[in-house]
Amino acid sequence: MGLGPGDAGLLTQDALNWLSEIDTLHLRTRFHPTVVGLPEHLEQISFDDFYERFDTFEQVYAAIVDRVLQLGQQPAGVTYAVPGHPFVAEATCPEILTRAKTLGIPLRVIHGLSFLEPTFHALEIDPFPNLVLMDAIQLSISHTPGFPPSSPALIAQIYSREVASEVKLSLMSAYSDLHPVRLVHAAGTEDEKVEDLPLYAVDQSPRLGLLSSLYLPPLSAASSFEAFQEVVARLRAPDGCPWDREQTHLSLRPYLLEETYETLDALDRADMVELQEELGDLLLQVVLHAQIASEEGDFTIHDVLEEIGTKLIRRHPHVFSDVEVDGVSGVIRNWETIKAEERRENGSETKKGLLDGVSQALPALSQSQAVIERVGRVGFDWLVEKGKSESIQQKLKDFSQSEASEKQAILGDLLLALAALAFQYDIDAESALREWLMRFKEKFSKLEEIAAESGASLMDLSSEEKEKLWQSLGGTYQEGYGVN
Repeated sequence: MGLGPGDAGLLTQDALNWLSEIDTLHLRTRFHPTVVGLPEHLEQISFDDFYERFDTFEQVYAAIVDRVLQLGQQPAGVTYAVPGHPFVAEATCPEILTRAKTLGIPLRVIHGLSFLEPTFHALEIDPFPNLVLMDAIQLSISHTPGFPPSSPALIAQIYSREVASEVKLSLMSAYSDLHPVRLVHAAGTEDEKVEDLPLYAVDQSPRLGLLSSLYLPPLSAASSFEAFQEVVARLRAPDGCPWDREQTHLSLRPYLLEETYETLDALDRADMVELQEELGDLLLQVVLHAQIASEEGDFTIHDVLEEIGTKLIRRHPHVFSDVEVDGVSGVIRNWETIKAEERRENGSETKKGLLDGVSQALPALSQSQAVIERVGRVGFDWLVEKGKSESIQQKLKDFSQSEASEKQAILGDLLLALAALAFQYDIDAESALREWLMRFKEKFSKLEEIAAESGASLMDLSSEEKEKLWQSLGGTYQEGYGVN
């Protein structure tokens, strides 16, 4: 039976009629305002002591369900009452109903007004079309909100300052700490109160209690992944953009590569404004490919998300279960063991070698270091040894003394040795070279500007004049106009 939101005057007529016919009422908790207004003849038996006897809410609710089902199998049966409605933000009643059906125990549901209707009234809002309902306890143990920020949300059971603090931290991963929110206390009772405050202050309210909920207004309509997915689907729709509609997986390949490199460029320059934009362009390519696959019946973006999420959880048992590993090396060894098990389960035990997962599309320097790292996992350190200084010096000597027909092969060996040298010092060779080139291009552009301002062309300047200009920019003249 539902006891309503907290005012005894909001009990349904069906509930009042039933209460007048019984002598004993079992309560999940006495800590609900309606309880004091119940008929005086009732013997009230609560399960509040269960909250003291068990460590978690899950254990409490499981014990309550077991006890109610035991009582329900006695000849007199049992009447079990909960705050609000039996099937709104109530863990015990759905489980009791399911198990009662399995056990063949007759069961009647006496409805009650939930906390939702008076909360919507207090907020003066209509929950349609897209209000999200969240449980504060679940949200408090999450690192991110888990719902689209383009939708408003109502978070129930903000029953303590500790829970409010954890909920706040989770929400602040997606919302500004100044985002306006509304705390609703004791909705549907004479003590009803709505507080308007910034997100960072939700755990500072002195009114927090068992009847508190948090209303979170949405961010912009375009702020969620789902909204972006709709934009892409609209572009691909029959009445969408002709250019987007004609794209295929193959035609998008150069754009995927281009956007990847532009993202890397923004990273190299530590330009966070541009990085934000480039990540959006890169995400567009991912969602476009998923949309095309969906239209062709291959897979959806949700299949993509489910597969990668499941894979990450499966390959990180040291995070998501009780497996223990010894540092980064232990993680890598465990990772390889799990991947081998996956291949056996998929019937592809001999499908891949250690280096088969290194993409041929990677730039050569990145590919080299990926190969060096992978073979090192099985103790094959020969490639790392190539990066020793004496080895590099010898290869330089071999290159200078070699015939023209041999130089390409020796140069490849030398470049691999330089990649190994970078690997020894935990330097990403591809990024190091890109960063050097970026600095060089910036200084060279300034050199061209200075020359142009003086009415000269770089082609017309002597080596000495170029050196002088270069040094004026803070560079050191070396062979090839090197960059400090």
